[in-house]
Amino acid sequence: MTAPLTPQLPITVRTFSQRLSPTPRGARLARHLALNQLHTWGIPTESDPAHAVAVIVAELAANAVTHGRVPGRDFELRLSLVTGSVRIEVTDTRAERRPPAPGAVPTPHPLDEGGRGLVLVDAVADRWEVLERESPGKTVRAEVDLPGWRAVVKRAAGT
Repeated sequence: MTAPLTPQLPITVRTFSQRLSPTPRGARLARHLALNQLHTWGIPTESDPAHAVAVIVAELAANAVTHGRVPGRDFELRLSLVTGSVRIEVTDTRAERRPPAPGAVPTPHPLDEGGRGLVLVDAVADRWEVLERESPGKTVRAEVDLPGWRAVVKRAAGT
């Protein structure tokens, strides 16, 4: 006697995580991987949310490589499709160099060569924060809202 088969919903991964080398090449790869994951989740890569995610990932990954690099330790990119938004988390292992909090990001002088990364994140993210890690380091988390997110989640779930 065999038990009747129960229909199973497809398993859907709504989280993507990748460790990357703390190099400019690793930072560029983070941006490409993020756009590829958005495409996999059914978020058009030419949409405003995808452009915002690409900018945020590029800036946070560049910051992890430039300011959060510890020799021999990678940085991590994590994307999550959560209710109504895409969550971006970039984690590095340097605890002593914390970025300013949201709302406290200084505006760089127009002739400064750098200092615009978090200004961009502050401008395009709907929310962002800096989190402590249990082991040494920090995580910068940002979220980009997805208008019409129910359709995106249904497509990602295959229903």
